[in-house]
Amino acid sequence: MATVRRVGNVTDVDFQEFYRANRDPCLRAVLVGVGDRQLAEDLVAEAFARAWAAWPKVSRHPAPRAWVVRTANNTRISWWRRRRRETALDDAADVAAAPQSDRGVDPALLGLLRQLPQRQREVIAYRVFLDLDTDATAQALGIAPGTVKAHLSRAVATLRANHILVGNSSEARP
Repeated sequence: MATVRRVGNVTDVDFQEFYRANRDPCLRAVLVGVGDRQLAEDLVAEAFARAWAAWPKVSRHPAPRAWVVRTANNTRISWWRRRRRETALDDAADVAAAPQSDRGVDPALLGLLRQLPQRQREVIAYRVFLDLDTDATAQALGIAPGTVKAHLSRAVATLRANHILVGNSSEARP
């Protein structure tokens, strides 16, 4: 006999029934929005996994099926935003492949920048390469100015740890 987990007034069986009854309608709703069956299946699977993780809360939602579809759509939007930023950085990397005299950036520095986390690379790109101030960078990236400062500080610390000085000097730190 299978064990049934009970959290508050809801059980695993409740979620299983919800999943069976709503998987296909949710999949169709998401498929209409994305136009790609495999992507829609992935998004719906992720949304149901999140629904399961928060099932005591989701089960009390006025429209749990809508919650799943909205979560799937939000996941798609987040994926698309990440992909768009990655594509923009890949395009920037293509520009970086130009002869050094054309770009004026040390290839070793570019290599180190590529090793930074995505958000730190974005902050460096806006603050250093685009010469935007903290507030403009924050607005462009949709984050708080304090977050920009934190990411910039971490990025600079990482670059310094790799013996690269940020600023006008291109000499390695002793």
